[in-house]
Amino acid sequence: MIRDLTDLALVYGQLSLLAFGGANAVIPEMQRQVVEVHHWTTAREFASLYALAQAAPGPNMMVVSLVGWRVAGVIGAIVATVAITLPSSILTLLVAGLWFRFRDAPWRRAVQAGLQPVTAALIMASAVLLVGTVAIDVSATLVVLAATALFLRTKLHPLLILGGAAALGVAGLVG
Repeated sequence: MIRDLTDLALVYGQLSLLAFGGANAVIPEMQRQVVEVHHWTTAREFASLYALAQAAPGPNMMVVSLVGWRVAGVIGAIVATVAITLPSSILTLLVAGLWFRFRDAPWRRAVQAGLQPVTAALIMASAVLLVGTVAIDVSATLVVLAATALFLRTKLHPLLILGGAAALGVAGLVG
C-alpha cells in the first residue's frame, strides 16, 4: 500500500505541473499512467470514473480522487487529491506576483496567447481518448455522436443528456 500511495503522489504531482487548463487537459496522460503503466484500472473503468466525476457536482478534477479511492481507499483519495493540487498551487503562489507585476509586458501577453491553443488542444485530445475508449461498437458510437450534437446544438442541461445516454445503456440498447 505504501508503494501505491507513493506512486499516486508521484503520478499526480507530475501531472499537476502539466495541467494547463485544469485536470481535463492531462486526461490522456492520466489514463496512460492509471491504465497502462500502473494497471490500477481498465480503460473502461477509467472512462466510467471520469464520467462519474463529471456528472457529480464539484470541481472537474474529481476523477483524481476517484482513482486514488480505487487504488488505496480514503487515504489514496486524499493523497491523489493533494498531489494534483499542491505542486501547481505552490507554483502559482510563487509566480503570481511576478505575473501580475508584468501584466502589460509583451512577453507575458505572448506566453498567455501561446498557452491558449495548447490548453484547447490538450482538452480536445482528452475528448478523443475518452470517446475512443467508450465507443466500442456502432450503438455506443451513435450515442456518443448524438450526445455530442445535443451538447453543441441545444441548451439542454448536460445531466439530461447524460441521463438519456445512461438510460439507453440500462435498457440494453448500448454496449
